[in-house]
Amino acid sequence: MFGWLAFIVSYGLYRGRGSTTVNKYLLAGKSMPWYAMGLSIMATQASAITFISTTGQSYTDGMRFVQFYFGLPIAMVILCATAVPIFHRANVYTAYEYLEKRFDAKTRALVSIIFLIQRGLAAGLSLYAPAVVLSVILGWPDRLTTVLMGALIVTYTSLGGIKAVTWADVQQMLLIFCGLILAFGMAIHLLPSHVSFSDAVSLAGAAGRLNAVNLHFDWNDRYNVWSGVIGGMFLALAYFGCDQSQVQRYLTGKSIGQSRLSLIFNAMAKIPMQFFILFIGAMVFVFFLFEKPPVLFQPVELGRVQGTAAFQQVKERYDAAFADRKDAAEKYLEARKSADPARLNASLVRYREAQKQLDAAHSASEQLVGKDFHDTNYIFLSFVTRYLPAGLVGLIIAVIFSAAMSSTSGEINSLATVTVIDIYRRHFNRDANDHHYLLASRWATLFWGAYAVVFAQYGRNFGALIEAVNIVGSLFYGGLLGVFVLAFFFRSVGGSAAFYGVLAGEAAIFAANLFTRISFLWYNVVGCLVVIATALLISKLSNERAPTAAI
Repeated sequence: MFGWLAFIVSYGLYRGRGSTTVNKYLLAGKSMPWYAMGLSIMATQASAITFISTTGQSYTDGMRFVQFYFGLPIAMVILCATAVPIFHRANVYTAYEYLEKRFDAKTRALVSIIFLIQRGLAAGLSLYAPAVVLSVILGWPDRLTTVLMGALIVTYTSLGGIKAVTWADVQQMLLIFCGLILAFGMAIHLLPSHVSFSDAVSLAGAAGRLNAVNLHFDWNDRYNVWSGVIGGMFLALAYFGCDQSQVQRYLTGKSIGQSRLSLIFNAMAKIPMQFFILFIGAMVFVFFLFEKPPVLFQPVELGRVQGTAAFQQVKERYDAAFADRKDAAEKYLEARKSADPARLNASLVRYREAQKQLDAAHSASEQLVGKDFHDTNYIFLSFVTRYLPAGLVGLIIAVIFSAAMSSTSGEINSLATVTVIDIYRRHFNRDANDHHYLLASRWATLFWGAYAVVFAQYGRNFGALIEAVNIVGSLFYGGLLGVFVLAFFFRSVGGSAAFYGVLAGEAAIFAANLFTRISFLWYNVVGCLVVIATALLISKLSNERAPTAAI
């Protein structure tokens, strides 16, 4: 594990050498091939949260989370036709720099600040995920771990710039693919000899862990086909089209065609990869049908409460529920091989009821720790560290660290870019030389690395991290998407209308979050539509004209 971390930092510094101008530091001199951009885009999105929390979510809630990505391929095709050529031809460092050319300085500043807030929060969550890893494996305090990881990431990001980040991402994504395949293979290999792969799939499905598609429409259901295709498409449009951490990737491309290929690659690969990760979680669930899981997957909290009388009562209940579920699973497999539908149905009912009882006992153990405590983020790591051979443990943990480093380094790099280009150079120091802005970019990288470390100290309060990071994004992405839709397609709208439209859109999103129970995916739709409607109304009432130099 440590050997890989040393290699990837050294490799990033090696590939990032020569980043001696602002253009090379922030855009790699527009020299990146499509496969490097594509893997970097995927690596930036596939953070450590993906592997730690998505597998755990599949274990507890099934595979319905994959519907979250159903709108992504549609979004990628739209962005290839719109954002990629527009940003390339505008010759900008950031997506928000384009907004001033299209609207005005205040709209650019507002959207830049919104990005800095939401991406800064997300960077902290991404950095906290490795702290979960080492707190489980080595018993290290997670706060110390975030500081160490932050220092490691900032080292090659601040010195090598976007070129170091992108090429390091390529290596890390290749390791991630290898790690996923090995984790899946071990989950299947460790099943009891009498349980075939077909049996494992049937057991997971019978317990509701393969519920990948839900056609029922429900505003309050976070994951169904409709929220995934519509809400997920809006979120993907905002993330890949308006978030500088992604836009900056395809701005480094050699050409518009190369940048388009990088997005099409992600459109084709993202859903299968997420499905595979979730399926690994489902197979881990089947493994724990026959191998007793811990009452709590978080070992530190388990050690704190296991001496109490209340815990002993919960443990007895848990042990009995596990034994009953294991027996029910065995009876289900026997009934499955028989030709008796009535027996199969009866065994299925008993198996599902036993699962409910075990879930209730596990929830009771979580309540002993705290009202809002959940150990979802520790499930996959518990499986890896307790049951995989030592060499494979190191590899899987290296995969998780690689994912953390790739996502966090990309976020910090984009935060530094927006800080220097959209805030510092535009509003504070417009006439300095290139070397000055290069140094400013490196200092901004150090600042955002420190910011992420500080915010990561609060990661333990965010439950399932994969949901937390997407909820944070959805609180802001609708407003960002709305203003870029205005910029691309509503040529008559001017700067003031766009500015107040963004404010109205953000107000609508926070109102939806506070006063309704609709899924967070719909926040992106609500915010985008409110921005457009408000801006069009203001534009009509004020007769404001768009800048004549609008691109």
